[in-house]
Amino acid sequence: MSESAQRQGDAFENLLHEERRFPPSEEFAAQALAQPSLYEEARSRGTEFWADQARACLSWETDFTQTLDWSEAPFAKWFVGGKLNAAYNALDRHVEEGRGDRVAIHFEGESGDTRSYTYAELTESVKKAANAFESLGVQKGDRVAVYLPMIPEAVITMLACARIGAVHSVVFGGFSADALRSRIDDAEAKLVVTADGTYRRGKPSALKPAVDAALEKEGSTITNVVVVRRNNEPVEWTEGRDVWWDDVVDTASNEHTAVAHDSEHPLFILYTSGTTGKPKGILHTTGGFLTQTAFTHKYTFDLRPETDVFWCTADIGWVTGHSYVTYAPLVNGATQLMYEGTPDTPHQGRWWELIEKYKVSILYTAPTAIRTFMKWGRDIPKKYDLSSIRVLGSVGEPINPEAWMWYREIIGGGKAPIVDTWWQTETGAHMIAPLPGVTSTKPGSAQVAMPGIAVDVVDEMGESVPNGAGGYLVIREPWPAMLRGIWGDPERFKQTYWSRFDN
Repeated sequence: MSESAQRQGDAFENLLHEERRFPPSEEFAAQALAQPSLYEEARSRGTEFWADQARACLSWETDFTQTLDWSEAPFAKWFVGGKLNAAYNALDRHVEEGRGDRVAIHFEGESGDTRSYTYAELTESVKKAANAFESLGVQKGDRVAVYLPMIPEAVITMLACARIGAVHSVVFGGFSADALRSRIDDAEAKLVVTADGTYRRGKPSALKPAVDAALEKEGSTITNVVVVRRNNEPVEWTEGRDVWWDDVVDTASNEHTAVAHDSEHPLFILYTSGTTGKPKGILHTTGGFLTQTAFTHKYTFDLRPETDVFWCTADIGWVTGHSYVTYAPLVNGATQLMYEGTPDTPHQGRWWELIEKYKVSILYTAPTAIRTFMKWGRDIPKKYDLSSIRVLGSVGEPINPEAWMWYREIIGGGKAPIVDTWWQTETGAHMIAPLPGVTSTKPGSAQVAMPGIAVDVVDEMGESVPNGAGGYLVIREPWPAMLRGIWGDPERFKQTYWSRFDN
């Protein structure tokens, strides 16, 4: 056995013997959004539980007539016959209902520049971007590649695509030109939206050169490249193809009607690394994805949109940034913080400084970051007022009990519940997580399937294993935010996700 495998085995063994439990405080439980009855409600209602959530969380222009069509399994259709617009649900309706002055996004650049967008201002910006993209020939169903840093224009671009019915495909800004080109080609994207660059650890970092390199080889489907001015670095320019964001978006009309799309209309493609070398284009659709992300965002984090400030530190290049930056917080009418930079620039207290400044109440980040902060020492966060924190989240990888305890005690003041969330690109939204105010939390464990989610652990034969035994984690029933396939490759979808067990 390799040293790495031995360490993993030891860590797994330690988790099995973790006995500490932290029940919710009486005060938190008394006011929690989630109640224990939510699990029973989900069990007794079956798929209609999700119909209830779809109608509670979203505005539908046309109501759906069937909650789930599983007749062509493993290809699910949720909320059949329903029509809605993702951008309208994230923006316009809040303005129409009198919440236009609420801050949607507080943005802080690495260099300290700041911008805040109210829901009314963000709606106007998205309408302008939608008009600009349409003027460049983007139509419903077209794919748009997004290669941007963590700046508001990234969210604006994604929502403008959703408004039109174009399908965005975000590529992480750290990926190479070759990775970008392979994703552009696979999706047959018409437009790329990028920036001249960004800032990283105090220095300008170029982005557009990777786009130029990606498009050097002939045969690309791209007709235009829209470039956001971010760090004012000199860029190469291809006349007739490249256009500045300022020139097409800022000058566009702010009048744009959000047309409702079918519940199963594609919302986005997000590529994950494939074991065969070719990336897998995970496809998510509108109604199911929005329903489950909004529901989980509300209950996993005990969200109070009127008073909370939510901060998910994930990049929009990953699914966490799609589900819990671009979509769920805005659909739920929350205020969120968006930060461009790294945790140690200009100093190692940067995150805690931002939490103090914006009074962040819900922090959602990765165990790798938490372990880094542990190494830097507790004296750094102790310099800042973190008393606004009331819920802490963990995402992206298992969190070891030591990091979990440090997070709770040092960042959460020994009282903020930790929600350790298990999910992945393919699931679209949280699948396993404790509910604050309901679950007695356990260090290092995601613990309990979310209401409405059926999970199991099985052996090689697909039989359920007893408690405490290891095996394969499987999902027994369809769920709204499940992937609808691998873009352009239905056989690979079935082979990858549905061939291991017969049932």
